[in-house]
Amino acid sequence: MTCNQCSAFPQDDRPHDHCGVFGIFSEGMDVARLAYFGLFGLQHRGQESAGIAVADGKIISIHKDMGLVSQIFDETILQDLKGHIAIGHNRYSTTGSSLLKNAQPFVSESKWGPIAIGHNGNLINTGELRAEMEAQGEVFDSSSDTAVMASMIARSSADTIEEAITDMMVKAKGSYSLVVLTADKLIGVRDQYGIRPLALGKLNGSGYVLSSETCSLNLTGAKFMREVEPGEMVIIDKTGITEIQAVPMVRHSLCVFEFIYFARPDSMMYDKTLHMVRRRMGHELASEHPCPNAHMVMPVPDTGTPAAIGYAQASRIPYGEGVIKNRYVHRTFIQPDQRMRAQGVQMKFAPLKEALAGKRVVMVEDSIVRGTTTGPTIKMLRDAGAREIHVRISSPPIKYPCFYGIDMANQQELIAAMNPIEDIRKHIGADSLGYLSIKGLVRSIGVKRDHFCMACFDGKYPIAVPEEMRVSKFAHEGFCARPED
Repeated sequence: MTCNQCSAFPQDDRPHDHCGVFGIFSEGMDVARLAYFGLFGLQHRGQESAGIAVADGKIISIHKDMGLVSQIFDETILQDLKGHIAIGHNRYSTTGSSLLKNAQPFVSESKWGPIAIGHNGNLINTGELRAEMEAQGEVFDSSSDTAVMASMIARSSADTIEEAITDMMVKAKGSYSLVVLTADKLIGVRDQYGIRPLALGKLNGSGYVLSSETCSLNLTGAKFMREVEPGEMVIIDKTGITEIQAVPMVRHSLCVFEFIYFARPDSMMYDKTLHMVRRRMGHELASEHPCPNAHMVMPVPDTGTPAAIGYAQASRIPYGEGVIKNRYVHRTFIQPDQRMRAQGVQMKFAPLKEALAGKRVVMVEDSIVRGTTTGPTIKMLRDAGAREIHVRISSPPIKYPCFYGIDMANQQELIAAMNPIEDIRKHIGADSLGYLSIKGLVRSIGVKRDHFCMACFDGKYPIAVPEEMRVSKFAHEGFCARPED
């Protein structure tokens, strides 16, 4: 869960991903610097903390802190991180409070020497695994599920680090993409369902890169090779790369919100460039929910922009900007007072009054979670002179909570779980409201529906969720998790 002491300013109604992970093996290159740029490219996946661990064949050096990548690292720190292997991590907390002790990578001692681990995802059996490790004498000073995974690997009785990681993968239930660092190896693994992404790239000359998204490969000069498969382990050392199926793949279940919102638009997943997929979402949205009398199609920037372009293309309604985004509003440790909190939307967006005056506007947004920021945005547009505001959402209604590493609220906080679309329209103050259908979403991506987790839309969870977790997130009788078909 997230910590109120580190809340976004202004408050953001979008879902948030858990983390971004990055790993690099390259002899003769400044891997700490490349890891820095890799994390810089993954900053959108987590803004609460960041860390880099570097190995030189004997020891592991690490630096991590709270804040943004550019705030945590400077030339002096990077020069002290010497070695030829590195992993990095950006964090947005969903399991464990937003505290420095939960910042990653985690470093543990093992019979193979020091190991460091970075994790993107969320386990659903952390309590059970934690109790098992505590019974063996482990004492945790972190509330993160990643600490439990690191302990399981470090305390393993297996003969090799690869076998220890495999044993952990067999027991861990939930979503995880991991980068693991030893004194002389870089290892990447992905859970049996592939819920969280992990890409593999090759550097010019010798060396390899692992990253949550391909956009970071581009920043480090690496060429995209392929995605790591569900249940696969990739081992990189001085002999080259070894790829093994550590645990059987159950099915592809990539979180569909990677395509809708999480991943950067210049990233690729399933061989699709996300910007183009999001434009096709706009095409489908225009077909399903036309607004022929509108004067302008405008996005809620930045994530609504590709879909708005697509909507304008398909509808032949002119595309325009109705608001300007303040790109320097980030997560902060400085708490706003109530007056400033009430100005949240105005802190993030500034309306273009001349562009909006007297216009019937189609406002394209990627999602509505709680409905707490869409209404104020609409009011801001009306105050700026817009005559009508027709809201179009480039994803289906979010009706079910996520258990796999997305900060998306409990079910009673999900406005679409509790209200019909007409009531949502009235609540946010729109003249009309239309969501993209699941079928339209699948057509936009061009990949079969069974390759995704869409539980937040349809309640079909690919990994069975423990009853105690379901009870904590489902609001009232009548709403429940539906088992995957």
